[in-house]
Amino acid sequence: MLLSRIKTMTGMHWLVLFAVISVSWFMLFAMAVPAEMRVYSKLYGADFWVALCTVTPDAAGLARLFLMWALMSAAMMAPTALPAFGTYDDLVRSTGRGRFSHLVIGYLTIWLGFAALAACIQMMLTRWGAVDLLGQSQSPILTASLLVGAGLYQFSALKEACLSKCRRPISFFMQHWEEGAWRNGLRLGLVCLGCCWALMLLGFVGGVMNLAFMGLATVMMILEKLPDIGRWLTRPLGFGLIAWGLFALVGAFI
Repeated sequence: MLLSRIKTMTGMHWLVLFAVISVSWFMLFAMAVPAEMRVYSKLYGADFWVALCTVTPDAAGLARLFLMWALMSAAMMAPTALPAFGTYDDLVRSTGRGRFSHLVIGYLTIWLGFAALAACIQMMLTRWGAVDLLGQSQSPILTASLLVGAGLYQFSALKEACLSKCRRPISFFMQHWEEGAWRNGLRLGLVCLGCCWALMLLGFVGGVMNLAFMGLATVMMILEKLPDIGRWLTRPLGFGLIAWGLFALVGAFI
């Protein structure tokens, strides 16, 4: 069903959406290029990217972190919302009402807010020495807390409620259809945030600029929102994260 819906997606707004996803991943790759690979700098300018990737304890450093988290939110969360976007697009076509672009703007508003909060958290953790300049935890306590916390959240009623809405987007949209596209986008962003915020913060475990780790997290979040697959994934993933967190904590003190 999802594949057939995606195959029918046409129009400029879909081109723009996929362009945003592609450009976001490309920019994250460019920001994550390590020093020994700066030969790539000939393509996009070394000074700009070196400055962009440097965390400094000032407003400029916070702005760079916000940009990174905003790109990460777009790159990771837009793909997970494709079923919901496709459903809304179908409803707009069938009813002749609604603005797809307004839905996406509302959705991204929520995730830009999350990006701002995550940037502030990373700035504080960097100042305290809890994470390094690539956003990876240097503290066994922080690592274990994030992993166990994310694992426990997998079993929470809030997580289940948010997932149920993401897995049945047509019921979700019909329930709030009269509120308009922008407010539906805000609501969709909030339930998506409720599904994924704990998994997103695991970037501090694997390194927020570790694209392999964040790419794997994206795949997990996409699968978790699919009704036929996600219900078999959520709880086992929770057990796995809790076990990983306890193992990391015990291993740090052995």
